[in-house]
Amino acid sequence: MKPIALMTVMAALGAAAAAPSQAEEVFTGDTRLACEAVLCLATGQRPNECRPSLQRYFSIKFRKPGDTIRGRVNFLKLCPMASQSPQMASLVSAMGAGAGSCDPASLNIALQSYQWAGEGTAQTHISNALPAVCKMYIHHAYTDQASLAVRYVGTPERGGYWIEAAKYDAAQAVWIATVAAEDAATKAQAAADPSALLGP
Repeated sequence: MKPIALMTVMAALGAAAAAPSQAEEVFTGDTRLACEAVLCLATGQRPNECRPSLQRYFSIKFRKPGDTIRGRVNFLKLCPMASQSPQMASLVSAMGAGAGSCDPASLNIALQSYQWAGEGTAQTHISNALPAVCKMYIHHAYTDQASLAVRYVGTPERGGYWIEAAKYDAAQAVWIATVAAEDAATKAQAAADPSALLGP
């Protein structure tokens, strides 16, 4: 997100906290935690001060994923500024659907699939298609897109996986070297024993 966008979110929070009808009131309890969570979830760089609000946010869990999303969105809506503009309303909706499920660790689990490789073994593939809810969250005008961005290393067929965008170049270089080494080993084996590639 551009600095001006993050400043917009912070300014909205400040305006909500200093609204005339609440000039002598300081947000407390879930209202305060909700406002802090909105600001903390807008970036991937979260200081220790974010811990209480994020613990409260991620503690909202239900058996059905849809209920969890609704519960988290309703929690964020406790912050008065969450409904002050269409942009803030869409930010809260995007956060409720994407925060906690669009980081590399979560994507690498949620996007796994298995394909039988013969002889009772299965290969794990991780899809390289970023879910729509993650696109909405990460690329929202009011989020810090640089710190939340993720990229896909390699290809699904050759052990590809998601990683933080800032770490992509180094990880991709390692993946390329690994694949090249594997291919070289396969060619060497084929040259030494061509029948090995034909199977039983």
